[in-house]
Amino acid sequence: MKKNDSVDFEFLILGTDPNAYYMARCVHEAYHKKPYVVGKMPLPFTYYSNIMHVSYCPLMWDEEAFMKLLLDFAEEHKGKNFLIATNETYGEFISKNAEKLREYYYFNYPTKEIIETFTNKEKFYRTYQESSLKFPKTIYLKDKEEIKIPKDIQFPVIVKPANVVIYNHLSFPGKNKIYKIDNLEKLEQTISIIREGGYHDRLIIQEFIPGGDDHLFDAVIYANQDGEVELMTFAQIGLQERTTQMVGNAAVLINGFNTTEGDVQEQVQILKDFMESIHYHGFAEVDMKYDPRDNTFKVLEINARQGRCSYYLAMMGKNLVQVLVDDCVYHKRNDFLLLDQEVLLSFVPKGVVKKYVSNEKFKSEALRLWNRRVNPMDYPKDYSLKRFLMLRKRGFRYYQEYKNSYWRE
Repeated sequence: MKKNDSVDFEFLILGTDPNAYYMARCVHEAYHKKPYVVGKMPLPFTYYSNIMHVSYCPLMWDEEAFMKLLLDFAEEHKGKNFLIATNETYGEFISKNAEKLREYYYFNYPTKEIIETFTNKEKFYRTYQESSLKFPKTIYLKDKEEIKIPKDIQFPVIVKPANVVIYNHLSFPGKNKIYKIDNLEKLEQTISIIREGGYHDRLIIQEFIPGGDDHLFDAVIYANQDGEVELMTFAQIGLQERTTQMVGNAAVLINGFNTTEGDVQEQVQILKDFMESIHYHGFAEVDMKYDPRDNTFKVLEINARQGRCSYYLAMMGKNLVQVLVDDCVYHKRNDFLLLDQEVLLSFVPKGVVKKYVSNEKFKSEALRLWNRRVNPMDYPKDYSLKRFLMLRKRGFRYYQEYKNSYWRE
């Protein structure tokens, strides 16, 4: 199938965040169609867009309401359409109801059992602790359990919820996506805030691997419906987001670039073999941190979906939606390909890169590539005055977010 060929089915994208926006952009770029985008609530990333049909279903995080939405859409749009989720909750619902949904939709997601081991961080580390993946040293804290930090884990430590799905549904003062803690007193205070906020599942307490944002790496993987890994990227992050709900997400990255002593080719092979050993299906995003103590890449988490910044594959000729369509609809098969071209992705303005990227080699390369950078939100074919102003406002806001951030390298 050639790029930009038309298709006779519709696309239904679940979510209204940046992930949903760039997947809609992929549909528009490859097929010149406006996909249908449904989310729990309006978000500015998709609210002002002219390349999609947007609607809202406030009860989408309820499985029964979710299934009614999908079946109603199938009834209204006859034939088999394409289904794309942009977060763990929707992906898990699709996998749990895959047998019923396959009658109406094309999609490619792993089994619900695999998704559960990825979305629950305790299950993730425990299930795959004997695999070829390397993890940071980790302990698990039950509700009301006394905190005991083993001697081989030194402060600072990272605290994060084991059950991401439950945690994401909560809202409380002091809620962060992850917490970096410097001492026991602060650790006890933070755990009290989380518990009082309504989260009573297990917490993850993990060693903080030395190094700043430039020790973080992103890999995007696609495994076809036969469980064969066809595509992978490997990108160094120069700057992560710094707001309470976004830390851990890449703000600036360069694919095919590495200033550490880590063996990228070895890690690529480890990831490929691992994903095929569990018979994974679909897109996944792997968050890693390079550990200078033993020159290895430690896996922090694997998301059972494309990530917030995964659009950069499109800049290397691999439109994410077209990859899905070629596999799920036309059953094309391809040999494994590591996309190793240098591509710069940046959500932030040039001034933020100049001021806050601490790795000088990374900064120099980012600035060299700047005129060819990609911002998934910045699509020339999707411009209205309101969207233009929203994007510029976000750009200016980044300066304040980095200046006032609670997170420090």
